[in-house]
Amino acid sequence: MNQNTDGGVINLHGEWRLASVDGEHEAMIALPGDVHSALHAAGRIPDPYLGRNEELVQWVAERDWVIERRVVVPDISGTWYLDIDYLDTVAVVFVNDLPVLSADNCFRRYRPDVSHALQPGENTVRIVFHSSITAGAERQARQPFYIPYSTANSPIPNGNMLRKPQCHFGWDWNIAIAPLGIYGTLSLKKLDPARLEHVETQQVHHADGRVELKVTATIHSIDPAVVPVHFALDGERVRLDVGIAAGETKVVHVFEIETPRLWWPAGSGEQALYSLTVDLPGEAVTRQIGLRTVELLTDADEAGSRFALKVNGREIFCRGANWIPADALFSRSSEEKTTDLLNSAVAAHMNMIRIWGGGFYEADWFYDLCDRLGLMVWQDFMFACNLYPCTEDFLDNVAHEVEYQVKRLSSHASIVIWCGDNELVGALTWFPESRDNRDRYLVAYDRLNRVIEQGVKKCFPQGIWWPSSPASGYLDYGDAWHADGSGDMHYWSVWHENKSFDNYRTVKPRFCSEFGFQSYTSLPVIESFADKADMNIASPVIELHQKNAGGNERIAGTMFRYFRFPKDFANFVYLSQIQQGLAIKTAVEYWRSLKPHCMGTIYWQLNDTWPVASWSSLDYGGSWKAMHYMVRRFFQPVAVAAIPSEDGKTISLSMVNDTLDAVTIDAKLFVLTLSGERIPLKSLRGDCGPDAAHVLGTLDASEIPAASLLAWSFVASNGMTGEGHFLVGTYKALDLEASRLETTVAAIADGGFEVTVTAQGLALFVMLESATPGRYSDNAFDLATGESRRIIFTPDTALSAGSVPDFRIYDLYTCQSVD
Repeated sequence: MNQNTDGGVINLHGEWRLASVDGEHEAMIALPGDVHSALHAAGRIPDPYLGRNEELVQWVAERDWVIERRVVVPDISGTWYLDIDYLDTVAVVFVNDLPVLSADNCFRRYRPDVSHALQPGENTVRIVFHSSITAGAERQARQPFYIPYSTANSPIPNGNMLRKPQCHFGWDWNIAIAPLGIYGTLSLKKLDPARLEHVETQQVHHADGRVELKVTATIHSIDPAVVPVHFALDGERVRLDVGIAAGETKVVHVFEIETPRLWWPAGSGEQALYSLTVDLPGEAVTRQIGLRTVELLTDADEAGSRFALKVNGREIFCRGANWIPADALFSRSSEEKTTDLLNSAVAAHMNMIRIWGGGFYEADWFYDLCDRLGLMVWQDFMFACNLYPCTEDFLDNVAHEVEYQVKRLSSHASIVIWCGDNELVGALTWFPESRDNRDRYLVAYDRLNRVIEQGVKKCFPQGIWWPSSPASGYLDYGDAWHADGSGDMHYWSVWHENKSFDNYRTVKPRFCSEFGFQSYTSLPVIESFADKADMNIASPVIELHQKNAGGNERIAGTMFRYFRFPKDFANFVYLSQIQQGLAIKTAVEYWRSLKPHCMGTIYWQLNDTWPVASWSSLDYGGSWKAMHYMVRRFFQPVAVAAIPSEDGKTISLSMVNDTLDAVTIDAKLFVLTLSGERIPLKSLRGDCGPDAAHVLGTLDASEIPAASLLAWSFVASNGMTGEGHFLVGTYKALDLEASRLETTVAAIADGGFEVTVTAQGLALFVMLESATPGRYSDNAFDLATGESRRIIFTPDTALSAGSVPDFRIYDLYTCQSVD
């Protein structure tokens, strides 16, 4: 019985006994943690991620489970309470067999008084988890009318009845096993004499540059008392002796900051942060404060209305990706792994992530990290792709959730927009029940949406509220999947409707917050869950690790459209990643060229929750897919891209500058022949003002000979460089000649390796891969005949002396050649 005690705080993290309520299964569980991981560690279930084991562990979510431990409380005098958050989800907590809490919301913090249940010395704490499947069915049966959920996403039913991550019931990229457990705080605390319930801040920025930081501490006490409260900011510390009443008391202090250091998104300035601490005797809360202003511009124009974020008076083009939970099972996630994922986002020139509404409100440290990295956060509330109840008990539960989460998170500089939900307006059209009785379900949606909105505006009046994603505007229930004139857009026609990549150029979003194209996860990841005999796109194991209906067929069908079919499974995986990158590149380059008409491209999705075919640019485990290397190029703040005209007769070279300073761009254009020769075509020079997009130059498509590509390289006056190619037509039409790639590998300092790749012919989309996890300085690049590229490979963990990774090399010619 491990027990960490700090005065009036007893930490209940650590080992607990776990058992199914029916007594059939027992194990130990480490908290914070989840039941599936505990059962796997104890050998009670196989690894759910391997092979087809997902099918073998379904019974876990169908059972009720109990966890239990003993805790010694030497002195039970005074008031004691349990402090619990991320309790997943329908659970009853007992202390010495007395029920002290009945919980049903993973997104709330619970602090029940347990004084009446404690006894001096040893006490037993027991938590009984009710099956989410059973609880969902029971709650659905109690609804006044049926509330549909997205069966296409969730093979486990009725997840919309419960306030837990909706993707736990499956999604078109997630394993469906409905995990359960405790993922956050779990401790026994003494109220002596008071506790900090919330610490909130409000900023007032004055015209002369001064900032007032208003800090509100909410203090909870059972009895009236006088307590010393300290407020500290950046070296200034103030003590207030405060008389508090029973219940909640708000204490306010205002800091005057005469010459503030402002917080800026990544790439736009420094991420200046101040440390704010509020403390009572025995308790302190620290917040990381970034001083900044944020506005959402939605003014009308000739196309409709704008959707642009302005930070500190400057409009910011948002470059980023959607974030889903770091792992399907909490126990397999870690702060270190998540930090690596977010660092990869910044390394690819992102300045925003959207925390999608079917997962979690993330932990405090996650947003602290976004503050430090300069990653703006679009924060959805946790409602996605389903319809939801509008009964009073459900809405009351939601109101408490919203209040807690907004008060917890609102001080973070990184959170720039609060969004009511993901795709609930569209979901009204997805189900026969809501299509046949739209008014009933629209009213239900509106009731829920108003509860969330009112909670945000009450708790954080400064916060920017957006009702739903996508949405064309406030109280606009139109089709924001295809209408591109106003608001934010989810554009899925290329993937879900099987449109060509060129179709991305038929829409002009004001801000595209979702669009994506799938690929397979990388071969080393596939080898971690599949046997050699499974390496076939139609094998049951590969199909189980594809959760989007028709996804494998769509990947293959797209290859038929653009490429000659690859020669084997490994090259099929490689080519799927290249075409994924080309799809998203096509969209982003065009939409960036429309700036300031379009002011944001947030693709779906950054990361994976388990090893699966998906829209992610990072593999499960954090390695970069081919697309992420492409993202780093097409998200570069200064970039050049080829944009064909609608009729294909001309090609414009677009230059985009997201920086504060004007730049001069010098570009060299070449004809790239199939023998790999670079023939100079012309040179272009142009000036691009700050925060602007302009045309660098235009050429006729006829200037590019048949069976050739347009290629270019550029240098900007601020030192940024880039290169690329553009093909008129399809890659399958090219009779590629042998690329004859050669590689040499040499160990270098710091445990890295220098890989030199040389081409004796045209090599397109050259991709290095190794079973050794690590990062490449570049990948998915082109080489002309006689060209070499030196790539630095940095392993994730140091290799033993003398060990050299095995590298596999791909390119378009060898992918399809059977020589």
